Amino acid sequence: GNIIGSGIFISPKGVLEHAGSVGLALIIWVLGGGVAALGSLCYAELGVTIPKSGGDYSYVTEIFGGLAGFLLLWSAVLIMYPTSLAVIALTFSNYVLQPVFPNCIPPYNASRILSMVCLLLLTWVNSSSVRWATRIQDIFTAGKLLALTLIIIVGFIQIFKGNYKELTPSNAFKFWMTPSVGHLALAFLQGSFAFSGWNFLNYVTEELVDPRRQVSISMMLFLKNLPRAIFISIPLVTFVYTFTNIAYFTAMSPQELLSSNAVAVTFGEKLLGYFSWVMPVSVALSTFGGINGYLFTSSRLCFSGAREGHLPSLLAMIHVKHCTPIPALLICCLATLIIMLVGDTYTLINYVSFINYLCYGVTIIGLIVLRWKKPKIFRPIKVNLLIPITYLAFWAFLLIFSLYSEPIVCGVGLIIILTGVPVFFLGVYWRNKPKCVNRLI
Repeated sequence: GNIIGSGIFISPKGVLEHAGSVGLALIIWVLGGGVAALGSLCYAELGVTIPKSGGDYSYVTEIFGGLAGFLLLWSAVLIMYPTSLAVIALTFSNYVLQPVFPNCIPPYNASRILSMVCLLLLTWVNSSSVRWATRIQDIFTAGKLLALTLIIIVGFIQIFKGNYKELTPSNAFKFWMTPSVGHLALAFLQGSFAFSGWNFLNYVTEELVDPRRQVSISMMLFLKNLPRAIFISIPLVTFVYTFTNIAYFTAMSPQELLSSNAVAVTFGEKLLGYFSWVMPVSVALSTFGGINGYLFTSSRLCFSGAREGHLPSLLAMIHVKHCTPIPALLICCLATLIIMLVGDTYTLINYVSFINYLCYGVTIIGLIVLRWKKPKIFRPIKVNLLIPITYLAFWAFLLIFSLYSEPIVCGVGLIIILTGVPVFFLGVYWRNKPKCVNRLI
């Protein structure tokens, strides 16, 4: 439920654009699922070795210390979550406005204003009631399931009718451009955005494990269900994503897909006829629920960081009546509004995917460091070292060539992360602050 969101409705265009052919784009989708599975197995070991909620933030803080953990938190609060929110909100507005502007891209200002209205509305909902936020999430989850199921079923019908010209090997691997290694890295970054969320299970470890007992019934259930969740969910999501892309190509040529600003809407218009309105409505419902979910999660991470002393204590406050972290929600909303004005959707995806992979890689390096520093620590799950090494080899390839291909996007991301260093020393490390500074904070 966390993985499948807006990514599958916007990333196909970015993957195809950089891959240069239909066949290579489909291979990238399958490999993206395999890489997510490798990362998930590494996180399974970390999750049961360090049974703390907070995922990457908790593991990096435990293994590398407070500064590294703070930088990860800083990048998540300032970059990863707000950028993901901005991308999902812009996708929502594009799909809502596409039927109104069927023959052109929706106006820039209209798209931004609708995205901001949606974000402000859901920030108000999350600030007013936890129950409202969770009910919205439950209801709108059905939107993405309806849209993807409908796309795949219609795609299979098209294949049975013989409409698979673009999927034949001779056409699928007909390159309209020769992709460089940098292009392949960017195609993987676009696809990885759709798979983001595979590590969210580790954010709720303490809710599954009794921290007061080393081995308990809840721990044994956790050990049993965590690998099972990975082995079922990642292949299932990979299957859904791959066949959704196959379905797209039964109705559209690569050129038509690349020229579409809302792929699922174009797909619906070509194949669903009178019922084509179902597609933009379903995707809008999906992305609306995705914005709500990311707001809910990002505000809790912000709240947790403040509770640990890594962010101002104001952000750890909750409303006495509504029991919602309103200051944290407002910060997440403000950061998203600012990032929403930075650039177009696909540049934002490269931006957040680069930082995401940077954090994933540092966390998995932590697994190897922990094996070396504490070889005798209790590890209920212990993966073969080839798994993190293989993941890190792919990780290094992706980051190096992404930095080469998009030096400005990646460089700005690194600079923003490094701005957390003086903030850490002034805000966290410097404990004996003057009273006036404490009052200001």
